[in-house]
Amino acid sequence: MAGSLFNNNEREKRGRTLVFDIETVGEPFDELDATTQEILTKPFARPGAPEETAQQQDARLEAIKSGMGISPLTGFVVAVGMEDVEAGKRAVYYTNPNRLGEEWEEDGVQFRALSERDILAEFWRVAEHYHTFVTFNGRSFDAPFLMLRSAVHNVRPSKNLVAARYVYQHRPGAVHIDLLEQLTFYGALQRAGSRSLHMFCRAFGIPSPKEEGTGAEVAAQWQRGEYEAIARYNVSDVAATSALYKAWQRTLGHLV
Repeated sequence: MAGSLFNNNEREKRGRTLVFDIETVGEPFDELDATTQEILTKPFARPGAPEETAQQQDARLEAIKSGMGISPLTGFVVAVGMEDVEAGKRAVYYTNPNRLGEEWEEDGVQFRALSERDILAEFWRVAEHYHTFVTFNGRSFDAPFLMLRSAVHNVRPSKNLVAARYVYQHRPGAVHIDLLEQLTFYGALQRAGSRSLHMFCRAFGIPSPKEEGTGAEVAAQWQRGEYEAIARYNVSDVAATSALYKAWQRTLGHLV
């Protein structure tokens, strides 16, 4: 399977729905240039707002530092997990500087250690063979993050996964089912927990990947060199998203 998520025979037989999820890490704040630090830490001007206390400033700075991986301008992709829904096959492309180019299989999941640029290039190569893409919050986070990081690395995306918000507006060959959008009915449902994959998994009786960890822990794992742990967590997110998609498809998908 070297160089490919599926071999040629499987590619001919498989379906055309791809679930994907990404993990990202931010640059160390203290290593940024002074101008970038100033832009990131400058408080938003609010007329009439009281001056921040030292405690508030410290809290805001910590929030900025911990959120570096949320933006493709200060963060980078460390893992992309995928599942071919119809074939039931999964793979994760992730970064481990000590194992670049290595490939193996674990519990039926293909693991490939690649640079960020190669992760992006391989993802878009795989994506070219699918017409439906499934994520949880992917339209606001995963897809634009992938597309902008691809541009940074001079990699051309094979699909536009942020072309339009509503499914009926999507281009053939690039239908993006963002389950967060679908399960909140494009924001009509706004309750505590309604943006949480864990809460939807809990409601639908699906094992939650968040019981073993959260995306907030990825940066610390990266610093400790726990690259395979990040990849495995990424795969668990994909598995949960796939199960949630199947539940949505059985009951609500026909309404889209």
